[in-house]
Amino acid sequence: MTDTAHPHPDPELERLVAERTRELTEMLAWQANCWDDERRQLARQLHDSLGSSMTALTMHLALLSQHIPAENKSMRDRSAQMKTLLNGIIETNRKMQLELWNDKLEFLGLKAALAELVPAFGTEHGLTANASLPEDDSPYTREVGALLLRCAEEGLRNAAAHAQASRVDVILDDDGEMTMLTVRDDGVGPGADALTGGPNTCRGLRLLRERARFLGGDLVLKTADGGGAMLQMTVPREQVA
Repeated sequence: MTDTAHPHPDPELERLVAERTRELTEMLAWQANCWDDERRQLARQLHDSLGSSMTALTMHLALLSQHIPAENKSMRDRSAQMKTLLNGIIETNRKMQLELWNDKLEFLGLKAALAELVPAFGTEHGLTANASLPEDDSPYTREVGALLLRCAEEGLRNAAAHAQASRVDVILDDDGEMTMLTVRDDGVGPGADALTGGPNTCRGLRLLRERARFLGGDLVLKTADGGGAMLQMTVPREQVA
């Protein structure tokens, strides 16, 4: 009798599926890297053009304000309002640059970028946010450094927006073979289908997972010991050099 319940796999079909999966992973990784390059270039343009122009305007306004007579209170008040407005634009521009691309990653390394990102995020969102980082700042390629930083950002956003967490820890570690970035919170825990394509799928996490797999690593999301979510990305050490 022919066993129709458990048909034998077709080796050629399996090969085609594996090849197609590899091609899609490569395409997603290439596209994500292009996005990062575009974000980096846009952040640099905002810094070089808009940022420098706003700083120059602030200096010109300060010089003009010195020539306003002390008795002209209305003009002095207007000058103060303009200064406050310009400072607000400069701060908004700075935040936009940081969201697009963290220059500390490129010039000071991943450790410095995380050391700034994590506590600042905690302050902004009312969370207790801690970063546990190695003493030595190992060299990372731009691709790997950006990927690990994006993972930290995604984990932090999830803790603040969805997990109802009050505390989040970001841990960067290296066991000599794998580099590991872990984001752990004390919130409600991950959805069962957050990485599997269900209705609660986080597409940002799935894209990060495909980028990690392209580099020979992986991304997992699971319930941490004691509750809460644990997002962990691993990348082979040979990719980090």
